[in-house]
Amino acid sequence: MLVDSHCHLNFPDLVARLPEVLANMQAAQVTHAMVIGVAMPEYPAVLALAEAHANLFATVGVHPDSQEAEVPSEDELVVLAEHPRVVGIGETGLDYHWCKGDLDWQHARFRRHIRAARRAGLPLVIHTRESALDTLRIMREEKAGEAGGVMHCFTESWEVAEAALDLGFYISLSGIVTFKNARQIHEVAQKVPLDRLLVETDSPYLAPVPYRGKTNEPAFVRHVAEHIASLRGITLEEVATATTENYFRLFAKAGAQRG
Repeated sequence: MLVDSHCHLNFPDLVARLPEVLANMQAAQVTHAMVIGVAMPEYPAVLALAEAHANLFATVGVHPDSQEAEVPSEDELVVLAEHPRVVGIGETGLDYHWCKGDLDWQHARFRRHIRAARRAGLPLVIHTRESALDTLRIMREEKAGEAGGVMHCFTESWEVAEAALDLGFYISLSGIVTFKNARQIHEVAQKVPLDRLLVETDSPYLAPVPYRGKTNEPAFVRHVAEHIASLRGITLEEVATATTENYFRLFAKAGAQRG
């Protein structure tokens, strides 16, 4: 059995066919999924999914891709995180691919999320794109290791992965690991300790081979796990067991409601 540790089921491509998506999850033995908060106007829909389905959990946070986005205060994030179905803080982090120029606002937003996670006692879901050095620096400065969390959709080098692991973080791999030219990620997939590894889809984006270019969905996380198993020379069952246990250990609030 598998868990999709990062998806966006509230996005139009998926929520419009939610019964089918959930049925596909069951058929693929994907037992649980995490619906990730990225914007406050969309947050009620994220939370509603987690409230309506026992196998879905939610996070609360604001993605770093828009300076104009509504961002709750640190206190507000802590209060929102008290909801029983909210099990993590994020998606947060840094993104230098889509955002250029003076990014002090992005750094401040990231710091706010880390501080809220430490106060709430919940793990972080961290996004980093073309910003690894600053991401790690801020994580160290803000003592992100006290909250713990996951580097989601990891696409950086093994050296960056090692630094995140040293801070106590988990590494989550997406469908990108199935791409032939993703050699850097293949190395990470082979080297990350099995007890610190998660799998995800980031659906509706980044569909794995053999669905590349199509709408991604949580059921496809099975292909991510299969490819990691092949790269490591172990069975799918070993990857599935480890990543599922890792998910519920990291997101302990979800583990307590696992049933």
